[in-house]
Amino acid sequence: MTEAATEPDTDTAPDAVPDPVPDAVVDPGPSLHQPKRWLIAAGEFVAIVLLVIAAVWCWNRGVVKLAYPLDGREPLISTRYHGNWLGTAAGAITLAVLLGLDAVRQVLLAVRTRPQKAVEADV
Repeated sequence: MTEAATEPDTDTAPDAVPDPVPDAVVDPGPSLHQPKRWLIAAGEFVAIVLLVIAAVWCWNRGVVKLAYPLDGREPLISTRYHGNWLGTAAGAITLAVLLGLDAVRQVLLAVRTRPQKAVEADV
């Protein structure tokens, strides 16, 4: 068999990207630096307080002290642990820590708003 000799087309490359229109204005969308993030951080701080209160309440329900009276001696005291309550307390604390990290991030993004001139200078 014989091969046909073809030269590649140099005018248009198959993976060439067309030039963008220079007059088009690209909307960057919402920026990360928004002062309304204070409201989100405040809501997360309220949720953290509620989760810590719930975790303490669950932990107190999960640890039960039992006293068995004995004749002529001090009572025998034992402790019973309920795993479902202790696990719920651990989960609530874990969620509170995660919300705390996000609340710090939200506050930093709300505080570090840059003036418009600085944003335009970076572009």
